[in-house]
Amino acid sequence: MSQDVRRIAICGAGPVGMMLALMLARRGVAGANITLLDARTVEQAVLDPRSVALSWGSRQMMDDAGAWPLPSPATAIHTIHVSRAGQFGRSLMDRAEHDVDALGYVARYGDVVDALARACVRAGIDVMRPARVVAIDEDAAGVVLHLDDGRTVTASVAVQAEGGTFGAQGDKTGAHSRDYGQSAVIARVSASRPVPHRAFERFTSEGPLALLPQAGSDGHQYALVWCARPERAQELLAQGDAAFLAALGRAFGERVGVFTAVSKRTSYPLGLTTDARSTARTVAIGNAAQTLHPVAGQGLNLGLRDAAVLARMLAQGEPLAGFDAMRSSDRSLTVGLTDAMARVFAGTGPVQSLLGLSLGVLDAVGPARRALASVMMFGRR
Repeated sequence: MSQDVRRIAICGAGPVGMMLALMLARRGVAGANITLLDARTVEQAVLDPRSVALSWGSRQMMDDAGAWPLPSPATAIHTIHVSRAGQFGRSLMDRAEHDVDALGYVARYGDVVDALARACVRAGIDVMRPARVVAIDEDAAGVVLHLDDGRTVTASVAVQAEGGTFGAQGDKTGAHSRDYGQSAVIARVSASRPVPHRAFERFTSEGPLALLPQAGSDGHQYALVWCARPERAQELLAQGDAAFLAALGRAFGERVGVFTAVSKRTSYPLGLTTDARSTARTVAIGNAAQTLHPVAGQGLNLGLRDAAVLARMLAQGEPLAGFDAMRSSDRSLTVGLTDAMARVFAGTGPVQSLLGLSLGVLDAVGPARRALASVMMFGRR
């Protein structure tokens, strides 16, 4: 049995884990004292076709980490249009109100991983791929990570940064969990009258429907995230392209014209899990600490903010015991906001009329609209 000795071990070399490693390196931690472990090879991770939304604040972090621009250009979001199907009232957020280049960006997950992985190589960070952690032992002297091939990694601190999606997390005893009774249908779609750089969040009786601008080589113009009841999601997956596009048009409306093409569709179940527990030598960040509903695209951005705070604490030698308290305000606000959007806006009845009108009120009250946009870009600061 071989053994590697490192000071900080990060379980999960996705965007959150790699961002933590890079921020530690920028704060003076030697790359040789940071080990990233992940079950997938970087070649496998780069092929992931999913789309992700990066807030303006996350784009700044990517830049600071030396991982921007991406290999394929990300699509900037200049405006976000929010509405409730079948109800009056809508809200429009615009970058011009915030003096930023964009409210956020839409990119391929694989491109984000590629850029961060290359930055990790330049920083001399130790990476172990493929390497699956099966157990972690902790005592007063440090932590020992046991890998599925018999190797061990010894460190002063272990960071869990690999959480996965809600449906793939398995047993998380002690975690707070809520099944939304929704599944997300994911695809890329084309429309006859796309609105450049505008994202749409459309609330329906079954859940949110998001169109994120993302022009690509495949000719499609939007990344689609359509949340619906699980049985309805299965119907949407089984439909032919023409039937699916017609159903999408009925659910979304005509703000981008007629939907004309759709890529291969996939689906995954949606839920909320919060499991932010730290010990003297272990801590969870990103999806390992909280798995959010995809409404408003806040999950990855919240995880990157976790990484930024933890990097500062570890570099300064602060005790991990204070990390959860340090992140409590931002996490609570973001989790609460996405949870409310996912549950309150889904359904039927008179309350939905009031919620539709509330979007109109939000649009009319500049300070409230700007405050919401600020939270989406930067979290609670």
